[in-house]
Amino acid sequence: MSEIVDFLNKYIWSDWLVGLCLVAGLYFTFATRFLQVRKIPSMVRYLFSGKESENGLSSFQAFALAVSGRVGTGNIVGVASAIAGGGPGAVFWMWLIAFVGAGSAFAEAALAQIYKKEVDGQYRGGPAYYIEKGLGVKWYAILFALSTIVACGLLLPTVQSNSIGSAMENAFGIAPVYSGIVVIILLALIIFGGVHRIGHVAQLAVPIMAAGYILIALIVIGANISHVPSVFASIFSSAFGMDAVFGGILGAAIQWGVKRGIYSNEAGQGTAPIAAATAEVDHPAKQGLVQAFSVYVDTWFVCTATALMILMTDSFNVKAPDGSFLVENLPGVETGAAFTQNAVDSLMPGFGSAFIAIALLLFAFTTLLAYYYYTESNLVYLFKSGPARKQATQVVRILFLALTFYGTLKSAKLAWAMGDVGVGLMAWINLIAILLLSPQVFRCLKDFETQEKAGQEPVMDAEKAKLPKATFWSK
Repeated sequence: MSEIVDFLNKYIWSDWLVGLCLVAGLYFTFATRFLQVRKIPSMVRYLFSGKESENGLSSFQAFALAVSGRVGTGNIVGVASAIAGGGPGAVFWMWLIAFVGAGSAFAEAALAQIYKKEVDGQYRGGPAYYIEKGLGVKWYAILFALSTIVACGLLLPTVQSNSIGSAMENAFGIAPVYSGIVVIILLALIIFGGVHRIGHVAQLAVPIMAAGYILIALIVIGANISHVPSVFASIFSSAFGMDAVFGGILGAAIQWGVKRGIYSNEAGQGTAPIAAATAEVDHPAKQGLVQAFSVYVDTWFVCTATALMILMTDSFNVKAPDGSFLVENLPGVETGAAFTQNAVDSLMPGFGSAFIAIALLLFAFTTLLAYYYYTESNLVYLFKSGPARKQATQVVRILFLALTFYGTLKSAKLAWAMGDVGVGLMAWINLIAILLLSPQVFRCLKDFETQEKAGQEPVMDAEKAKLPKATFWSK
């Protein structure tokens, strides 16, 4: 299995995908005139606008659902593995992919809203829907839906549950099998309750877990504040191959930074727009802005907090591509949550392992909820009839819970490699789609800004915006 997964990753995560992510992000950044900077005040304003309805979630609930998918093990374990494989310079490339990725995030979320539809009284949307309606290529839409079901329903959950099992065992000595049992019981109670229950849990859990994590990070960073200049100098010099120690792994820094950045913030991956489509808004651009902001929350806040804790306390090892150590500050310690646990322990001995284990539990658990919703939404797309869809949903729920449990028992390396296959497949399909649909994104944004300049509260009218296939907005 490991050999097959490594073979797939070699081709899926080639330099071509890294380049495509950067090109797509830069294209939307320049074409929207740096929307991710110009519209930050609007992002915050629309984050708290809109109310939940019978058909959809509020803007904040949809934001929380997307953030629950974004803020997960990638923010703790993913950052650590990026530093371990690419050195401090990988952090810069995570920042960069988040900045340009915010442009891609706006595009895909706006498209999800433009082409969403109401199915059995609930809003559904995402890449499968906008590929079929916007591009008119049904087989390509089906390909994305199948890729998402395989990735989010079968591959990616193992990464989250594996991190939960490992962290709880390291911190409390709890065998992974018991952690797995508790996780799947809690998951079952929520996912069988539908999107509204998932949205309500995310709405409560995401702000609490993110705020608590940032608070501890600020305490650790504050205690090591004198290291700030040297840490940032190391990040920037390593990012461009100018560091004496890490200069020889510039390619690894870029690839690890981009790969783990995309895994964490999901910009362009195609999952977040599935959550964005659930929002009850009166213009697609509003939720596009909200989702762009969620990329910043994920990478610039949470990932940066993790990176600074690790680097300031020298709680990391860095391996060269040949397997030798360039830096070995923690002999015998494997990359992952242990880096972050050691960073917190350096200031609060004995507290780090427990705190990071609980943080990982919350981060990973809410991500699992988001993954399940993404899987279910694409099942709804594939199965049009009620009875067949209901049967398929029940089967997928059982498989999802079973594989989540299995993930707690398997090796971390294989779990992450399988997760990379899933992320890469979705990113390839979605990035090509949003680039082809970019004219619709720009029409949507132009309509939004025209109304704003006229002093009006932007409301979408598909005919005026020249979006004839956006039937939801033609009512």
